[in-house]
Amino acid sequence: MYYGLDIGGTKIEFGAFDVNLQRVMTKRIPTPQTSYQALLDAIAELVEQADLHLACRGAVGIGLPGMEQVDTGKVLTVNIAVAKGKTLRKDLECRLNRPVALENDANCFALSEANDERLANYSVIAGLIMGTGFGGGVVINGQVVSGHNHVAGEVGHMKLSLPALEHLGSNPPIFYCGCGAKGCLDSYLSGRGFELLYNHYYSEELSAVEIISKFSEGDGNVSAFVDFYLELVAICLADLMMIIDPEAIVIGGGLSNFDELYQKVPSKLDKHLLSVAKAPEIIKAKYGDAGGVRGAAFLNL
Repeated sequence: MYYGLDIGGTKIEFGAFDVNLQRVMTKRIPTPQTSYQALLDAIAELVEQADLHLACRGAVGIGLPGMEQVDTGKVLTVNIAVAKGKTLRKDLECRLNRPVALENDANCFALSEANDERLANYSVIAGLIMGTGFGGGVVINGQVVSGHNHVAGEVGHMKLSLPALEHLGSNPPIFYCGCGAKGCLDSYLSGRGFELLYNHYYSEELSAVEIISKFSEGDGNVSAFVDFYLELVAICLADLMMIIDPEAIVIGGGLSNFDELYQKVPSKLDKHLLSVAKAPEIIKAKYGDAGGVRGAAFLNL
């Protein structure tokens, strides 16, 4: 059995998957907020209950919004306060007496989508989350690419390129990112960035849902803005393609429900690529909220 745990700031989702990658067990609990020990106890209890119920010792994989520091094993995370600065993977390995795999939740999302029949013949896949934030992961030949410092695929903290800045105009808006830097793609391509850009150019504060609703109604200003935004997306994805050249880009998060991404971005991409390159397939994520737990489980495949 392959066990996946998707640990977020408010909930922990557990899933057990058999050798055919079919989910056979599910459980959700609140994420303990009181102490690190309470978090360890909660995770261990989920795993041990599954062992007992399934009569096996499952392989454990964990996805969380953060990453493990390569030299110390300490977790860098903002959303799970009790785990920040703790050696979560090592402590769980001692507690559970088995190896534990740990990855960033965006990497788990990408791995989950890569393990689907429709992408079975693709060797390089990029998974992008366009929601409250903008993040991603890269899967090559079925394996997550983490990099030496576990920051590979952190596309949200790539900076705006010269073509992107030129596209934003003579006085481009420079937004600060939650990481403390400015010009990170997270602040422009996320749902929040979508809203910030619209407010900057049209001096009207609307939510992403409201902007898309006005677009559906045929509002001229919004239609022009959406075309402008999708061009920015294409410019930034072209930079990503020059590095990993994926066969498919899978998009999740709230903005993944905006069909214009799939209808317009591929045709906009071509002019930003080398002449020998063609735009990859850009598709909507299939597994939604289940992607994190699926990907965490599949870290041990």
